[in-house]
Amino acid sequence: MSSKPQALTSVGPMRSFSANAKKIATELLDSNEDLVKFNKSLTEYYQQLADTWAIAQKKVNAKMPEVPNDQEQFDAYKRIWIDIFDNDFTELFDSHKFGDNYGKLVASELELSKHWEQMTNVMLQSANLPSKKEIDEIYREFHALRKRVSKLESQAKNSKQKSKKDD
Repeated sequence: MSSKPQALTSVGPMRSFSANAKKIATELLDSNEDLVKFNKSLTEYYQQLADTWAIAQKKVNAKMPEVPNDQEQFDAYKRIWIDIFDNDFTELFDSHKFGDNYGKLVASELELSKHWEQMTNVMLQSANLPSKKEIDEIYREFHALRKRVSKLESQAKNSKQKSKKDD
């Protein structure tokens, strides 16, 4: 075996991994683009929430400028706070701008998870391990077999009981 570092990638699982390194690099680059989109949408999402909170709190403070002294005033303050926040956040969540941004946020998150799954599958394939899809198929088959065995056992039990009744 050669003492050169390149020789290490020509044997065993590293050979497969080095052959698939380009796929992983491509997925990383694509996932970085989607990560930028996700972060932009996430920042806008939290900015919308924070702005709505600040506006609602200003409305509450304008309606109840004094600190509640007794239980009755405190209950009134809570009702005002709940009503204003409920209305303002419902308005936010019903807005077209919020819906568009939230849709972009969820879409970019799904794209990120697809990239991560692809990279994981490449690494698992390089190590000669089954992918998530293959394991899911095995679980489905295993579940179907368990159901079939259970059904056959109950049929066998019923036929035993019938034969005992007939005797």
